Amino acid sequence: MPTFTYEALDSQGKEVKGEIDAVSSEEAIVKIRNKSYFPTNVKEKATKRQRVGGGGGKKKKTFALGKVKAKQLCTFTRQLSTLQDAGLPIVRSLKILEEQQKPGVLKNQLVDVAEDVEGGSTLSEALAKHPKTFNKLYVNMVRAGEAGGVLDSILERLAAFMEKSQRLKKQVISALIYPAAVITVAGAILVGIMIVIIPKFEDMFRDMRMQLPALTQTLITISKWLKNNWYFLPAFPFTFFVIMKIVAANKTGRYIIDKMKLKLPLFGMIISKSTISRFCRTLGTLIASGVPILEALSIVKEATGNAVFETALGRVHDSIREGENIVGPLAQSKVVDSMVLNMVDVGEETGELDKMLLKVADTYDEDVDALVGGMMSLIEPLLIVSLGLCVGFIVVALFLPLISLMQNIGQGT
Repeated sequence: MPTFTYEALDSQGKEVKGEIDAVSSEEAIVKIRNKSYFPTNVKEKATKRQRVGGGGGKKKKTFALGKVKAKQLCTFTRQLSTLQDAGLPIVRSLKILEEQQKPGVLKNQLVDVAEDVEGGSTLSEALAKHPKTFNKLYVNMVRAGEAGGVLDSILERLAAFMEKSQRLKKQVISALIYPAAVITVAGAILVGIMIVIIPKFEDMFRDMRMQLPALTQTLITISKWLKNNWYFLPAFPFTFFVIMKIVAANKTGRYIIDKMKLKLPLFGMIISKSTISRFCRTLGTLIASGVPILEALSIVKEATGNAVFETALGRVHDSIREGENIVGPLAQSKVVDSMVLNMVDVGEETGELDKMLLKVADTYDEDVDALVGGMMSLIEPLLIVSLGLCVGFIVVALFLPLISLMQNIGQGT
């Protein structure tokens, strides 16, 4: 049976150290708590075999580049939760999941994590060595699960959180694919007409020595510019993207861009509500997992993905550290509406802040669903009207000289 070394606090707050035999770190934590101690650090004591080289040597890792996909990480978390709930030791669980993975970044990282845990590190310490895959939110929730001896339920909660976040992200992206595709195809057709078709009409009008109306002359001017400078068209979005990246690299610039995003018609409301949902769900999940409120707010601040919310939550964090409650500084930040404030206030008074935050997140997820559906219903007719105006402009501009020509012929006869 493995031996675990531990550091803990007794009932008087004094630090105590010792060793205890247990099948897993979770069982060790339970035994330590039964001694009326509060464990702060529990590590498996490395055996002589482990110190020498682990008995079988290190596993070979395949060459892999890139990042771990969110769906892949979510599946791993769900499977690890199931194995822990079944009572398997954490090292055995990690090795089982590592063997099931296809060669890639996650498989290589799980090899390292399993070796670190087998060598005496806690799971959270091992995961923290791979911050690109396991962010602060993930690591802190695992650490809270280890300290409380409820790693299986924490992993299940974390998997559910990640699944809901992915579902919302996919829904917004899928809603934008259709209009983006329509705009791209329609834009390409219009540019083709302007570059290929319009010059032929221009040659015809020149041969007939006609006085062209202002609308037709405008169309021909646009056609000439596109024909001579067509290479600027792909450069515009690329240049815009580069400029936005450069501006966003600066803290002030990122704040301005994120604030402008929140003020966009319809899109701003979707961004705002989805950010509030992410903030509430993340904070509620962390608090429910036993993470201290100040540490939870520090993690949530980085997880919102919006500089306006980050700044506001930073002020909330500082105010709570000085002894205030959450509602006061959150209301002053003006990033959330009264419904969120009321739910948070009730949650603080009843001691069920985590449940209230998760309810707010569910409500805002439903609002985002409705807004995305409404946006799709609105975008389709807007696209049709916009394309109709473009085509109508081209048709009218081309037919005005022909109408004038027919009138002149009629008067001549």
